[in-house]
Amino acid sequence: MAEDAQEVPQIALEAVIGFNGHVFSGLKVHPDKEHIIYPLGCTVIIKSLRSGKQTFLHGHTNNVSCISVSKSGRYIASGQVTFMGFKADIIIWDYEKKEIYARLVLHKARVEDLSFSPNDKYLVSLGGQDDGSIVVWNIESKEAICGSPASAQSAGHCLTIEYTNLNDEIFVSAGNGTLRVWELDLANRKIRPTECQTGQLKRIAKCLEIPNDDNYFYCGTTSGDILKVNLKTMLLNSCGPVKQKFSKGVNTLKVLKTGDLLVGSGDGMLSLCSGGNFKTIKCVTTFVSSSFLCSLISSFVIYSFILPSSHSTTNYGLLIICNRSVQLEGGVTSVTLRGDGQQFYVGTEAAQIYSLGYIDFKPELIATNHNSAVKDVAFPFGTSELFATCSQNDIRVWHTESSKELLRIMVPNITCNALGFMQDGRSIFSAWNDGKIRVFTPESGKLKLIIHNAHSMGVTAIAATNDCKRIVSGGGEGQVRVWEIFKDSYRLIEIMKEHKATVNCIKIKSNDKECVTASSDGACIIWDLVRFVRNQMVLSNTLFNVVCYHPEEFQIITSGTDRKIGYWEVYDGSAIRELEGSLSGAINGMHISEDGKYFVTGGDDKLLKLWHYSDGEVTHVGVGHSGSITNVRICPNSRCIVSTSADGAILRWRYPQTLNHE
Repeated sequence: MAEDAQEVPQIALEAVIGFNGHVFSGLKVHPDKEHIIYPLGCTVIIKSLRSGKQTFLHGHTNNVSCISVSKSGRYIASGQVTFMGFKADIIIWDYEKKEIYARLVLHKARVEDLSFSPNDKYLVSLGGQDDGSIVVWNIESKEAICGSPASAQSAGHCLTIEYTNLNDEIFVSAGNGTLRVWELDLANRKIRPTECQTGQLKRIAKCLEIPNDDNYFYCGTTSGDILKVNLKTMLLNSCGPVKQKFSKGVNTLKVLKTGDLLVGSGDGMLSLCSGGNFKTIKCVTTFVSSSFLCSLISSFVIYSFILPSSHSTTNYGLLIICNRSVQLEGGVTSVTLRGDGQQFYVGTEAAQIYSLGYIDFKPELIATNHNSAVKDVAFPFGTSELFATCSQNDIRVWHTESSKELLRIMVPNITCNALGFMQDGRSIFSAWNDGKIRVFTPESGKLKLIIHNAHSMGVTAIAATNDCKRIVSGGGEGQVRVWEIFKDSYRLIEIMKEHKATVNCIKIKSNDKECVTASSDGACIIWDLVRFVRNQMVLSNTLFNVVCYHPEEFQIITSGTDRKIGYWEVYDGSAIRELEGSLSGAINGMHISEDGKYFVTGGDDKLLKLWHYSDGEVTHVGVGHSGSITNVRICPNSRCIVSTSADGAILRWRYPQTLNHE
């Protein structure tokens, strides 16, 4: 069986919803002013600001930790993290060809920061805490010129590095108690540091910014102030602001042509400050802009925020944002200028990207995403235009074609484990780790119904009958419960107690008289939903993660931690066949196409695999995920596949059209 991605055709990746906001200065505008560049997992994404089209740079084996773009725009450099004792790669990408120009390997465990010299001659790289070295690379020869420990033994870890704008031989490094100006001695293949004199002032510098004239440079610190240092004399010029420091530290800095500073801080505040005394001229918290909201409302789209409640549905408040702003969470981690700085882009820890203008200073939300593992994905019955995903704190509804977020339902500090749409399209039902089942309206996100204490150890799986009158839920304690749903109330019909561990997946037969549940106890049970007894049980030496009915409903297929895909007879529970589903890691998600000819799987090996149901062969492989795949769905009209992952990413793949014509 063809197992490797190289041996079978690849599934075309159409779009990625995601941005890693935890990479400091990870959001960049390319010098052509038409594209933004940012990391997601082990992928570097280039996105057109006009069309929204995405290009994906694949080559890293683990998460990207830093990004730099050369001043000419010819090169992109990205570094990664890896495991203790292993080398961490740096990749220089050819921007025009969108391919690897050079792979540089010296640093251990992590590449902390990268910076290109002004004329694209050199790349300087900084290793992480376990490496602690600075290396200068010749871009033309693709080789290391020299290296040195980043900081003195008496100082702490170096955190950031930046080349000057006019000299290919001078760069600056900063970190915990270390602030150095380096000069490259090419003849002797050495870099020589000079310590900057800051007197009694001790700071941890997180970011560096050097104005175009190279007279001074600025350091943003964890203490919430900014250091201004003379680049010629290496003496501290000033430190500020004196009174009102930036809350939660200065994460990122950008100098404008006016000499003023854009300061992004850990509390989600973006400030415009005077370059002389660091006095704030104007500031903004990361908001959703009113213009963005008006465009949403004109498209009949409303953002919804749900206030947490422990007992009563009346405590839930629906806040519809109209012509005013509401604050979103997440510290500012990236600020990047487009051209002369009249427009700039901001990235936050909460995986949001905003666009702002220098004149009005009003933020417009241009990209949003989950910032923790996505647990489940679901399409409404019979339509592929929308889909919903769930994660910690929220449920989000997306427009499939544009990848735009249409609705957000927030329940703070609680994780949604599973969700689905009622077949009549009037409700989104969801399973939460606080033991409650919540039902929302899909248009506004308003809470319709809440089932308290549905399961004592959290609701882990959920499904609804096709007549929209019942919900079947599974819990962490192993119970399967059947609920009758009314307009404003519910009734517990039956509790089925045969599973001994977490119920991970529930699927209901089309006639609503039978369902199948998969559990971590190594059993899949087929239940009679009329008599509420077990019809059949499938046992295997695995933790079952997912189960699916074949559309003809005479067979089920299962998968789990043993990496096997099992075919089973519904009538008597007998095994039909077993496939090797993955070479490494559990299979977490599986879904069968509506015609029953193909099914798709995804798991810890990060590969999306499309299988021929009858032949049991992999027909196509999708390569693009950076984290473990948590779930997969083929859309109802079989035009695309949506997969979700543990790193918060949502990927949309083009379903191979040749399969639709077979």
